[in-house]
Amino acid sequence: MLVMEGKSSILIFVDDAPQPVGSFYSPVNFELDTRKLVDGDHYLRIVSQDPSGKEGVRKIPFVVRNGPDITVEGLNEDEVVDGVVPIMISAYGKGDQKIFLIESSETPRSIPNWVWVSHILFGGWAIYYLITQFTLN
Repeated sequence: MLVMEGKSSILIFVDDAPQPVGSFYSPVNFELDTRKLVDGDHYLRIVSQDPSGKEGVRKIPFVVRNGPDITVEGLNEDEVVDGVVPIMISAYGKGDQKIFLIESSETPRSIPNWVWVSHILFGGWAIYYLITQFTLN
């Protein structure tokens, strides 16, 4: 551990790495570069030691998703299915974050059922309104 008069020392580890990614004195501003980590679950382990030698540990879990975002429509996790199941899979990466591209920046999805139901209800109401208000007497 680092020892400096009157300040707590901080070691920052990612997952179970034996070597820290950073060694600092408190307070600290730290940037974690997730581009060096594989996508998935990770945790940040922060080990601090105060000037008297007492040690504290904190673990902060986080998920890295630097690769393309994968969405699946038509099949949910642990879903029971049978027959032919239509599935739509989309995978879009962030690309160059300095340039925003409109094309391929959104995941396509089918129209939800509630939208169809609301259109049918509104159409039925509109036809009813037209029939009741504009009948010739």
